[in-house]
Amino acid sequence: MSWRDAVRPVRMQRVALVVPVDQLRELLEQVSSSGLVELDPVRSEVDLAVVGNRQPDWSARELELRRRTAQAVEHGPVTAMLGWTPAAALPDLTDAVVAVGGAAVPLPPPPGVQPPTLLRQKGTGRSFELIVQTYTTVPYADVDPSLVAGVAYVAMFGMMFGDVGHGLLLLLGALLVRSGRVARLAKLRPAWPFLAGAGATSVVFGFLYGEMFGPTGLVPVVWLSPVDDVTTLLLTALGVGAALLGGAYGLGIVNRFREGGWGYALYARTGVAGSLLFIALAGTVGGVYFDNGGLLIAAVLLAIAGLVLTFAGLLAASGGGAAGVLQATVELFDVVVRLGSNVVSFARLAAFGLTHAALGGIVWLGAVALWDSGSASGRLGAGLVLVVGTAVAFTLEALVAGIQALRLEYYELFSRVFEADGRPFRPWRLPAEELEVTS
Repeated sequence: MSWRDAVRPVRMQRVALVVPVDQLRELLEQVSSSGLVELDPVRSEVDLAVVGNRQPDWSARELELRRRTAQAVEHGPVTAMLGWTPAAALPDLTDAVVAVGGAAVPLPPPPGVQPPTLLRQKGTGRSFELIVQTYTTVPYADVDPSLVAGVAYVAMFGMMFGDVGHGLLLLLGALLVRSGRVARLAKLRPAWPFLAGAGATSVVFGFLYGEMFGPTGLVPVVWLSPVDDVTTLLLTALGVGAALLGGAYGLGIVNRFREGGWGYALYARTGVAGSLLFIALAGTVGGVYFDNGGLLIAAVLLAIAGLVLTFAGLLAASGGGAAGVLQATVELFDVVVRLGSNVVSFARLAAFGLTHAALGGIVWLGAVALWDSGSASGRLGAGLVLVVGTAVAFTLEALVAGIQALRLEYYELFSRVFEADGRPFRPWRLPAEELEVTS
């Protein structure tokens, strides 16, 4: 499989299922058992007619068979049904249909109709799919960002939850979930690589921060202490945010091109036009910081180009006219304001990393103070404070870091990657047989 195939949804094939009229019900049974076809929705007038004539002895399965039979298109001795199937599954579908005297005929996709989306991620990538699927269904034409989004999420989580001890606890939790030994955690098993990734990045940042169940001194500070070097941590967080936003804009340009060609990619606020504004903002900050006049001039020119392209795209979307100009102006102002606020929003990576370190420090200092009292009760209290305080800090900060990383992913990054929703591939299946139970 090429790298292009690996980062986009499974290629779908439009198919017509053709069969002799008297074999249609057998065809539907075969299609249902194969699980390879999403049939077109039943037309409303057909559905109303069938449901209106429903007989008391029809089961849900019989009703669905009659709905689909009425939807089929007859032509002489044969009848046909339309749907979608994964292109790679077409040979298997053909074999299944041939078994009942039919044929699966590939067709060109109808213009203006979006095929259903089936993602191809496996293993860790499938675990990371949960982030994207909670936000939207990836449109069929778009790049599947599941793996990249998952890596970005666990990196942001680790930066806010940096502690070697807490990260190891997450890793142990991931292994416990993977083992399946706890029945209550069985539903979380597909997400165990996700938990493991979050734990691993927490361990890495814990070493960088010198934190292991707080500033205990069990590990040295490799990079910086969040409590002692807030400015560097804040600037790093903003730099990480700028890099992630740049990647989101890059994916946005690719997706806008795949959705509507170069014209759409050029004028969209999440395409080239918005990217120019983002680059201009970065150039302005760099020009001021390095006192470089040439960089500032280039940033101004890029900003003008980005503003013109963005306004043109917004005006075209609004329909033109005086009302359209006013709407495009207001939306352009919103784009500019949101651009700066989106970058600043990543400061929370530093803020919550600092909070996590501060909570660990408070717990540790309290335990040390009780231990130094020298009494047996004081030392017992020190152990109690350390255990309970660590549990509270771990639970609270894990929840906060998880929510904040998800917020950054959705509002700052995915809002640039996606412009529309796709629809998931749902293979058609008949309802289960209704079994009559007699006493």
